[in-house]
Amino acid sequence: MKEVMLTIVLAEAALETIPKQLWKHRSVTKHSRSRDKTPGEMLLDRSFHHSSMMGIQNAERRGRPDLVHLSLLNTVSTPLYRADQVKIIVHTVTNKVIILGRSVRLPKSYFRFEGLMEKLFMDGRDNNTLSDLLELRTSSFSALINTIKPSQTIGLSRVAKNSTAQEVARRLSEHKDSLLVVGGFPRGHFSGSVKSSLDDLYSIHRMPLDTNVVLGRVIYEYEKEVGISH
Repeated sequence: MKEVMLTIVLAEAALETIPKQLWKHRSVTKHSRSRDKTPGEMLLDRSFHHSSMMGIQNAERRGRPDLVHLSLLNTVSTPLYRADQVKIIVHTVTNKVIILGRSVRLPKSYFRFEGLMEKLFMDGRDNNTLSDLLELRTSSFSALINTIKPSQTIGLSRVAKNSTAQEVARRLSEHKDSLLVVGGFPRGHFSGSVKSSLDDLYSIHRMPLDTNVVLGRVIYEYEKEVGISH
């Protein structure tokens, strides 16, 4: 097995608490009463708050915590994560950073995941740690990259140079501390601030793929490259 450590960042992820400007909207107040929580304690979720989101910035890329849940759940289930060869970080659309510790067992139920994230966000302060397994910080994407100091930073986007999952995995495995950046949003593209922090940007398929599918394909190929596929 190669002695490498991959870091994966879900960038500009659609995971956030409901913005204050939406707290008085009918769909939000109705949902908050049904859950017996204040709007600020709940995650923004397009399934419940679609009508309230029409006027907010980048609405099409926000309010999909289920996408983040599925992507994280799939990643922590891989042999790569179980072999402690990958570090997983979520950078949200509001510049919150969630760092997963080792051997995290995320809830398979979305509603339990929702509660876990709400509990983590509730304090809202830097360095809030939940059970020593999830750490919450505040950081811009560029500052996060400067903190990680990867040997190379590769992003994946449908609008980029054509490549394959195999080739991207090979490139990632060539360096000891590579960073893979995948969008944590349902549609659209990386912002300029994210793209400017990348060394390379590739597309691994002509069709738009869900984040969890992209991660699954690249991680599998990466496992083969570093010798932990079986």
